[in-house]
Amino acid sequence: MTTEFADSRLAHDLVQIPAFSLRGKNVLITGGSRGIGRACALTLAAAGADVALSSSPAGFDDAQAVCREVRALGRRAEAYAFDISVRDAVISACNVVTRDFERIDILINNAGATRDGSFRKMDRAAWDDAISTNLTSVFDVTRLFIDPMAERGWGRVINLSSIVGRVGNFGQANYAAAKAGLIGFTKTLAREYAKKGVTVNAVAPGFIKTRMMDGVSEKVLKSILDGTPMGRLGDPMEIGASVLYLASPAASFITGHVLDVNGGAAM
Repeated sequence: MTTEFADSRLAHDLVQIPAFSLRGKNVLITGGSRGIGRACALTLAAAGADVALSSSPAGFDDAQAVCREVRALGRRAEAYAFDISVRDAVISACNVVTRDFERIDILINNAGATRDGSFRKMDRAAWDDAISTNLTSVFDVTRLFIDPMAERGWGRVINLSSIVGRVGNFGQANYAAAKAGLIGFTKTLAREYAKKGVTVNAVAPGFIKTRMMDGVSEKVLKSILDGTPMGRLGDPMEIGASVLYLASPAASFITGHVLDVNGGAAM
């Protein structure tokens, strides 16, 4: 290679523009009926992805409404209702997703629920429910899609953890354990699939304006805002934007990372 050609090649490499387009990609978002799931659906659809959404049976109407919003952006969208804590239901529904979309390129594990209570008062049912919904379900869903991604040589798995999994929170021992477990799960899969073209990352939101915050008292909300240097709650679309980045080709050299999106509440 001549010096002149080498310099030209280097200049060409330096002006490559990072790509954020997801055109031609299919994404599955669990817990996609509202809040962060809805924000992820709209953000990724706006970037060109076709979208499969899962929801609980109770949230199916909301999921269908999100599908209509996605279709208004010119992308395909389908909703699937099942109990994500029931393994057989997960397998059956995900098989239908694969049949309908042929492949899933990007998996966003967002579904979650809380069963709050101080540890002293927490019973085993509340513990099991939180672990099953927030952690075990991620195992069940991910194992159905990650190997086909690896066989194709490209894929993205993005797990929604939480600031609570980073620092803990009073009355949420079960939820914190599950969300912390997601971080360990993320880092391990990142190592196992790094050479197979699949990146595995997590986003750890802080306190976001979703229905999960609706029951928070004024006193607790003030405490949250006082503990957040930006002095406000996050917007779901800010999480959607973070997920878009990790899902995009521009993030192809990032894996095993936990992206904190919390207004500075935990640094």
